[in-house]
Amino acid sequence: MNCVGRRQLHGLGLRSIVVISLTLIALVPFSTHAQEKRHVTLEQVNKAIQEVEKLAEKQIQENAVPGLAIAVVFQDKVAYARGFGVRDVNTKAPVDADTVFQLASMSKPIGSTVVAELVGEGKITWDSKLSVLDPPFAMFDPWVTREITIRDMYAHRSGLPEHAGDLLEDLGFSRAEILHRLRYQHPESSFRSHYAYTNFGLTEAALAASKTYVLDWEDASKQKLYTPLGMISASSRYTDFVARPNKALGHVLVDGKWVQKFKRDAQAQSPAGGVSSSVNDVAKWMRLQLANGKFDGKQIVDEKALAETHHPHMLTGFNPFTGLPTFYGLGWNVSYDQEGRLRLNHSGAFAVGAATHVNLVPSEQLGIVVLTNAYPIGIAEALGTTFLDLALYGKPTQDWLVLFKQGFSNPAAIGTVLGFDYSKPPGSPSPASKNSAYLGSYANDFFGDISIIEKEAGVAIVQGPKKMTFAMKHYDRDTFTYETEDENAVGRSGITFTIGPDGKATQVVVENLNVRGEGAFKRVLAEK
Repeated sequence: MNCVGRRQLHGLGLRSIVVISLTLIALVPFSTHAQEKRHVTLEQVNKAIQEVEKLAEKQIQENAVPGLAIAVVFQDKVAYARGFGVRDVNTKAPVDADTVFQLASMSKPIGSTVVAELVGEGKITWDSKLSVLDPPFAMFDPWVTREITIRDMYAHRSGLPEHAGDLLEDLGFSRAEILHRLRYQHPESSFRSHYAYTNFGLTEAALAASKTYVLDWEDASKQKLYTPLGMISASSRYTDFVARPNKALGHVLVDGKWVQKFKRDAQAQSPAGGVSSSVNDVAKWMRLQLANGKFDGKQIVDEKALAETHHPHMLTGFNPFTGLPTFYGLGWNVSYDQEGRLRLNHSGAFAVGAATHVNLVPSEQLGIVVLTNAYPIGIAEALGTTFLDLALYGKPTQDWLVLFKQGFSNPAAIGTVLGFDYSKPPGSPSPASKNSAYLGSYANDFFGDISIIEKEAGVAIVQGPKKMTFAMKHYDRDTFTYETEDENAVGRSGITFTIGPDGKATQVVVENLNVRGEGAFKRVLAEK
């Protein structure tokens, strides 16, 4: 893999991609000046569809992504649904409107729709406490454990650090084990004071909600949403996605070419990132959202419970073009344009090969979804945003393809984590201790156990339940490096040992796990 390929796969983890997504979504189309409020016509929508179709075809012709699919909903009808390109570069099988994609974080507003249905049934509310619904669950602070609600987790205001638990998923821990270990996660802010995007906080809220109805999350999603809407391709189970014959596989860039190389099983965080569906079926869910919980005239989700998901709950920033504030609702990015119209959107991204985007304007009964099977480079957001500009204003207010592609270009340098560049060797490196000084087991409440073992005359680190083994390269004295992998990879990271009086390491700090001070592992002494 060349430098560009490595950067796009290993230099930019999901954590960075989500930050980029949410930051750029603040740029969602706004007119540059206030206009008289007029409702969109079918003619305007059809013209916008024609233009976006041309843009999509051009992206495929230019090999910007291997494949994508688009659906547009207007006035409770599917105005457009089509696939472009291929679902797998190896088989060249074409994408169509029934091709199933992994939705990544677009799962969040879909999941909040399921919770809204459960709230509407009356056994729970958005303000039900997790300590009542799921007593074994705990946060670091006992008071927060007692008080935190479904609403708090869905609004990302729990006090947990951004993406808490994601690295545990990379290490191979199960959903139950990750949620259990959140009690060891030190808060980054006080409860309900700051917005911090967390997949596993939201996952816990969803599981607690469905547990009240004696349903696991995957069954609740199917029974309460997918089946009533006829979303036959949709599922919250990874095994169902794998079994689909017509599915889009994820792709990454290697030496400038799209390659189908990795699989992403997001089952552990299913409510936050594990949904798969076709655009034809996502369009049914969009119709329900735009019809206040109704589908084909029948109330599927309680209108009031669903409306709560569309309300601003936490400030996330300010639109750079208008200065207007942007918010997070319950599973949705929420904002208002200069005409006062509510805007709802969400993106999803897997660093190993998926990028998705949904964008709704409820007052116009208008929405678009764009699904792609490539490492996120801003195409999904750009197409969705351009379409709404065309439909609402007759022309793009910005060159969204350029802006989003710039925003998604890799912000991290190879070999750099926490500001230290390990790609540059030290001027006069000190020698390492003997291998025996480092060998052994080390423990940490949050990340569990690691081991340092001998491998091919050198040393290697073994991490997590998967026993993932990485060769370590000496850097300077008692500091080594290794190449991180998986969804939240950061390139080359440092491993630094503290040597005790007996010449043996007493502790090791793994830098990519130590972003918030929780990457220190103490040696486990052998029982006598």
